Amino acid sequence: MVHAQFDPTAREALAAAAVDAKIRKDLTWQQIADVSGLSVAFTTAAVLGQHPLPKESAEAVAELLGLDADAALLLQTIPLRGSIPGGVPTDPTVYRFYEMLQVYGTTLKALVHEQFGDGIISAINFKLDVKKVADPEGGERAVITLDGKYLPTKPF
Repeated sequence: MVHAQFDPTAREALAAAAVDAKIRKDLTWQQIADVSGLSVAFTTAAVLGQHPLPKESAEAVAELLGLDADAALLLQTIPLRGSIPGGVPTDPTVYRFYEMLQVYGTTLKALVHEQFGDGIISAINFKLDVKKVADPEGGERAVITLDGKYLPTKPF
């Protein structure tokens, strides 16, 4: 049976315990994703409390992290989503994404509507990828791909 959370407290505590275990065991998010059988982005989001994991994935992740059966069960629950509390984010990395949306949000909206019409880009039917690539001018660049299904607004 599928169960849903109505309070983020339990998943937040589990996320903290999972990250602590990840650090103690010196694991990468990719290693955790490998045992889950799912993408690194989805698995990371799930462990951080933003998605439920399928039963087999939850059990494998819990075992790898040394978490108990209750944690494996909690990893399967549908969370109360949203990982950024109200207001402007203060973490510099998260703030930069906020800044990008402040600067380019209306541009993205204008381009999506011009190319697709009235609708939204799904964050449910969605894929995320993060890659590190060399910068031709020296250093490194982050290439972030947000790949969401377009859902048109339907008049009724």
